[in-house]
Amino acid sequence: MSEIGLFETIHSARAIRHFRPDPVPHELLTKVLKAAIQAPSAGNRQDWLFVVVTDHAQRRRIADIYRRASAWVREVYLGNRRPTHMTDEQYRKFWAGGVYLHEHMGDAPVLLLPCLRVAPRVLPESIPAQVRVEMESTARWVAGASIYPAVQNIILACRALGLGTVLTTNHVILEAEVKRTLELPQDVRTFGLMPIGFTDDKFGAVKRRPLGEVVLHDRFGNPWRS
Repeated sequence: MSEIGLFETIHSARAIRHFRPDPVPHELLTKVLKAAIQAPSAGNRQDWLFVVVTDHAQRRRIADIYRRASAWVREVYLGNRRPTHMTDEQYRKFWAGGVYLHEHMGDAPVLLLPCLRVAPRVLPESIPAQVRVEMESTARWVAGASIYPAVQNIILACRALGLGTVLTTNHVILEAEVKRTLELPQDVRTFGLMPIGFTDDKFGAVKRRPLGEVVLHDRFGNPWRS
């Protein structure tokens, strides 16, 4: 399968939640994983781990955890209003796709969990006490910068190779159970769950709010002019 260009990939990488049962060739998964580890990480530590689950029984275990966690997440979404930039029909399809994945995560032939080793920070006394408090309080946010660039590489690599995927994090509500199932060490946390596979859904242009609504130039209140 021929690969597509970078910007076509970016502009057509829809979130895919329906998957065919066809197995994904090992060489394609290897190519996706090689793309993942080209991403940057803090201090170039590369403390990431990527757990690829293809065993049927193991996929079902992870999918069951995800299904149970997603039932609680649905309660949150039920209380949310439709985003103003979406039509009723667009929101209906979005909602239906999410609920479908809640119940069918295990149907994807591959489940990929991007993980990161998260160790407590050792902050030197030369840093002022209040600054140390702020650094410690933001540690979880900062940690994501060392794994989510790799996640985006995975999304784009999948699209370029004709594979569908989507990033979801519902399972972290039951993180301890996920870690026991995967036999992950204590210092490793999962930062996402990504079903991967071939799909009958269509790739194509994604709908996004205009730049003027989401990009500021120099300061708040001064929108970017395209």
